[in-house]
Amino acid sequence: MLAQVYGIEILNKKMEQNKLKALSNEELLKEAKKLKSSKTIDATLIGFLVGILIYSIFVGNFSYFLGLILLYAIFKLISKNKYKKEEIENILKERNIK
Repeated sequence: MLAQVYGIEILNKKMEQNKLKALSNEELLKEAKKLKSSKTIDATLIGFLVGILIYSIFVGNFSYFLGLILLYAIFKLISKNKYKKEEIENILKERNIK
């Protein structure tokens, strides 16, 4: 099952890569700008989730289930746009765009 999920992720990444290559230069720059603005929102959410985690530890209401959910959410926020960012940067370099 894990191989199927991993295979689906690879297919999704390849489809996303093809979509990005089909974009015009202006659209590609807009996508890069969107990623930059989403970084700020993601950083705010990560800080908020870490704050909840630390607060629950100090107050004594910490449960491992809550901790795992928060850590998973933080992990997903961190790794959300990593591949897309790298792909956009590579395409921008190929096309010699700032």
